[in-house]
Amino acid sequence: MTDASGFLAVDSGGSGMRVVVGTVDQGALARRESREPVRTGERGIDAGHLMEQLVPMVRTLAAEAGVAQLGAAVVGAAGLATLGGGLRAELPAALEREFGIGRLALVADAVTAYVGALGPRPGAVVAAGTGLIAIGTDLTRWHRADGWGHLLGDCGSGAWIGRAGLEAALRAHDGRPGGSAGLLTRAEELFGPVRGLPGKLYPRPDRPAVLASFAPHVAACADGDPVAAEIVRAAARYMAESAAAVCPTSGEPQVALTGGLFKMGAPLLVPLEEELSKRLPHARRVPAAGDPLQGAVRIATDLAADAFTLPGDEAMLYVVGKRD
Repeated sequence: MTDASGFLAVDSGGSGMRVVVGTVDQGALARRESREPVRTGERGIDAGHLMEQLVPMVRTLAAEAGVAQLGAAVVGAAGLATLGGGLRAELPAALEREFGIGRLALVADAVTAYVGALGPRPGAVVAAGTGLIAIGTDLTRWHRADGWGHLLGDCGSGAWIGRAGLEAALRAHDGRPGGSAGLLTRAEELFGPVRGLPGKLYPRPDRPAVLASFAPHVAACADGDPVAAEIVRAAARYMAESAAAVCPTSGEPQVALTGGLFKMGAPLLVPLEEELSKRLPHARRVPAAGDPLQGAVRIATDLAADAFTLPGDEAMLYVVGKRD
């Protein structure tokens, strides 16, 4: 162990950025949070904007924690797999220039969610909130399923459930089959007359989040409303399909769920447990041990301690630099 045992862990997502500074021996020592999401531009995630926010936060945290040297850093970022070209090109040099960090892992938020939930062991994790992605590993390579966004996928996500619920509300409004009067009532309570819904929804840059805001209403109607119940059951099927697509097929893998969507409780969790049991009878369901920030801290600690064992991946877990 050198004296460069300090680490930096970053969790950057759609709602802002969370940052931790700590040491291998003492763990996380200081934490800050920004409510401003990092911008996305022509080159993907804007490395310059990330550094604008990160530099003053890290200087404050390092002073607060009494950490003189940062030997390793982990930056977990939403969209890294498809929008991370700018970060991979610019961030290693920027972090070395500002803080002397010589070893860096750029990690997709799905991977930090996985490590936060299960640690470095074989299995699969379904991360579900506004969007949805499943990620798995046998500790030799990573596998992902879905996470394609609300227009092309994220099947079973909050946005998917909300959109399906609003479609059922509009069917009831029109008198078409498959409608739900209960969901129509809830949609109009939340958004006003449904004739105005397209004008309120389509121009919104935060359209996925608006759709997801209706998901809890669908879950609330599921007990006694067959249309709402079938939407939630379908979401559970999609989640289990994604988990099965990425889970190791041999050994004793673990499966965990993480993300705000699971706060919906029994209406979603009961059918999901049934679907997981059918599709993954060899896997053991376990509660998630922690969240994506804790996953970033775990990866950063292992990186700083030279105990890093996770498989690399150019898109999802990109490690640069070497220990002194």
